[in-house]
Amino acid sequence: MASSLSCAASDLAPLLGGTANSTAMATFLCSRFTAISNQFSDTAYAVNNTYLLFSAYLVFAMQLGFAMLCAGSVRAKNTMNIMLTNVLDAAAGGLSYYLFGFAFAFGSPSNGFIGRHFFGLKEFPNPTDDYSFFLYQWAFAIAAAGITSGSIAERTQFVAYLIYSSFLTGFVYPIVSHWFWSGDGWASATRSNNDFLFGSGAIDFAGSGVVHMVGGIAGLWGALIEGPRIGRFDRAGRSVVLRGHSSSLVVLGSFLLWFGWYGFNPGSFLTILKSYGDSGNYYGQWSAVGRTAVTTTLAGCTAALTTLFSKRLLVGHWNVTDVCNGLLGGFAAITSGCSVVEPWAAIVCGFVAAWVLIGCNMLADKCKYDDPLEAAQLHGGCGAWGLLFTGLFAKGIYVDEVYGGQGRPHGLFMGGGGRLLAAQIIQILVICGWVSVTMGPLFYGLHKLKLLRISSEDEMQGMDLTRHGGFAYAYHDEDDLSMKPAGFMMRKVEPTNASPTSYENSPAV
Repeated sequence: MASSLSCAASDLAPLLGGTANSTAMATFLCSRFTAISNQFSDTAYAVNNTYLLFSAYLVFAMQLGFAMLCAGSVRAKNTMNIMLTNVLDAAAGGLSYYLFGFAFAFGSPSNGFIGRHFFGLKEFPNPTDDYSFFLYQWAFAIAAAGITSGSIAERTQFVAYLIYSSFLTGFVYPIVSHWFWSGDGWASATRSNNDFLFGSGAIDFAGSGVVHMVGGIAGLWGALIEGPRIGRFDRAGRSVVLRGHSSSLVVLGSFLLWFGWYGFNPGSFLTILKSYGDSGNYYGQWSAVGRTAVTTTLAGCTAALTTLFSKRLLVGHWNVTDVCNGLLGGFAAITSGCSVVEPWAAIVCGFVAAWVLIGCNMLADKCKYDDPLEAAQLHGGCGAWGLLFTGLFAKGIYVDEVYGGQGRPHGLFMGGGGRLLAAQIIQILVICGWVSVTMGPLFYGLHKLKLLRISSEDEMQGMDLTRHGGFAYAYHDEDDLSMKPAGFMMRKVEPTNASPTSYENSPAV
């Protein structure tokens, strides 16, 4: 934009007649053009930064959605505990990401493995990054930590949350985001030297792998090492449903997450004021932002409806919690390819994501794996499917527009060959390996130090009472068998006020 309004007095003076005053007039006119050009440049920076800040606010609002979803999915006796852990994820993650995480992720120039600059936001902002970019990336980092907290809910010590959340947001997650999102990352599709993995780089536009798989795999290891909650499986090994205490909170949290996803996916463009091709056209990055919002919506809606009817056929009733989880599974899956696929492909993504989630839940029951929020199945399983989906359905013209270049490898089913799909498979494998070798030993070490799981007595009474000074509200889980002794139980019968008779005023016999 600035270059189209630039001029040089030496070029303009001959056009003004070449008189003595023409040079002065040309200099004056060029100075005005330069001022206008600078105003346009400033406006472009302001528009793009405002767009990114608003997107960051939407992504941060997803923390409220996580909190409501988690609270509704656990039993009432652990409500305060799970709400506090959600606050802790944001607070501890904020400091650790500021001190270390952002530098490890985007500290350029660096090598392909880890960033080396901007610790504590030193030498920041700069010509390529502003504070809005840090805030946006921090919101993503704490989202990954929030996913993990759902997997280990209702039985984890408070200190363990503090340790894992800081480690995940300050080191584990940033390394993965450097690999796939930084211009220096070895597998990044935006690598500055154009030396792409398989000539393509892995396309994970908004984080099906970087955010969802990282959080899901970390939660998987935490839940595996801790073991299931008391009462989750009976003595015969059969699954026992420990229902969350509030479907209303689950629905509220799901809608808040849905709303926040419009910052999560469309916001990942980082800018909006960019034309594709000749300027003055109705089609540009603003159109791609809108398309991304549409594909996100369609994938989630399709997954929700698929889950609704599938669960009806499998278990015989309509379950709102299952539908909400299916909805979120569709969102997690489309997050990778939301910007580079057609709307009809998003419907395919959502349909398959619903069955991936159902299948992962069946496998979890078979393996006696307990995840109160189905976080590992939803974010890990559906996130992996989303990466594969992108390798199959990414459209060539959209890949070129969003990532730059001409004729880049794209989806296998769209005629783009198998190089992008190969890069996506590599991403799945390295994320599983990296998170396993970092978070697995961390949780195992906490377990050996007796810092991971609470005592069975505290678990049966509920952490709100034993760790936080009382219940969140006056409520009892009628179907919580862990609170009831074996066999029959006698219950105190309180007197009623049905009879106005007063023994004190009755005549003596």
